[in-house]
Amino acid sequence: MSMRGALYLLITIGLAVVLTGCFKGEQSMEEMDPPQNAEAVDQSGVQEEDNDATVEENTEEVDEDGNTAVKETVARQLYLLDVNGMIAPQTLELPKPESNEVAKQVLEYLIVGGPVTAMLPNGFQAVLPEGTEVLGLSLQEDGTMVVDLSEEFKEYEADQEKKILEAMTFTLTQFENVDRIKLWINGHPLEEMPVDGTPVSNGYSKANGINLMKSDAVDLMESEAVTMYYPAEHNEKRYYVPITRHVQMKEEDVFQSIVSALIEGPGYDSNLIHVFNADAQLVNQPSLNDGVLELTFNEGILKADGEAVIADEVMETLVRTLTEQDLVDAIDIQVNNVDEITNENGEIYNEPVARKKFVPVEQL
Repeated sequence: MSMRGALYLLITIGLAVVLTGCFKGEQSMEEMDPPQNAEAVDQSGVQEEDNDATVEENTEEVDEDGNTAVKETVARQLYLLDVNGMIAPQTLELPKPESNEVAKQVLEYLIVGGPVTAMLPNGFQAVLPEGTEVLGLSLQEDGTMVVDLSEEFKEYEADQEKKILEAMTFTLTQFENVDRIKLWINGHPLEEMPVDGTPVSNGYSKANGINLMKSDAVDLMESEAVTMYYPAEHNEKRYYVPITRHVQMKEEDVFQSIVSALIEGPGYDSNLIHVFNADAQLVNQPSLNDGVLELTFNEGILKADGEAVIADEVMETLVRTLTEQDLVDAIDIQVNNVDEITNENGEIYNEPVARKKFVPVEQL
């Protein structure tokens, strides 16, 4: 082979090696590239989603030493709309807020689409219009809570107006130092509600009632509006519904009149449950001593003949209803010819039963 031939051979072999390396490099780059139809990924978005997932999974707080603790909650009553279109309280565990944000928190948990959504009991709905913001709250010395709301509060149907007022009023007056509410929108006081014109210039309180029921057979001049509680049921879960009705009464036997109305029942045209036996009745006039209302019944108040047991629903109905009266803190029930009465778990009623046994009570 001549020198020129050998030179051509070496050049050819060198070119082959170079081209082979380039070809392999191109193949590696193609394998790393994403498919042409793949969506672009925002890296900041991925990071935020990962952070959110971590927050949802880690409901416990971690201290400086790496120890975990369950996040503290507090029981609150929220008045919500039930499946029958009535406003009823539900006790839910809410995250414990700063002390000056308690009232704001319970209102925010009444907003449609708000933080209550994930914890709504079956059959219940929030009542305040979606998007409503609580702009400010101010508790006055006379017990009036001024509530300033955003423009979105106006976005509701006319038939929901009273329900909204009742839910807000009863939710806020669960705190002992709140007696009534006044509403503002964007810093301007309301003289009347924005949709159906309900007057609110003087505020709204429990005295305005809740789930009002007509009492056609009652003389309104000799009666008084009373809020009473009866159980209702949805999907085998029972809860208590407050209703306001006029009860015929005289000043000297107000409590006896209320108990008699309770025993009569809520009426056949409601979805509420009548819990009293037909023959239950008071045998003595009730007496009030230092906030304790003493009631003496015949044996008809008992759950069944021969058993010294008062049904839990009967006791709760009486306590919830009678402690709505300003002077009553607890009730003490006695039964003729029975030395000791118990609840359905066999626990003896050896002291008066207070409202706080069934509902959370506290001040702001």
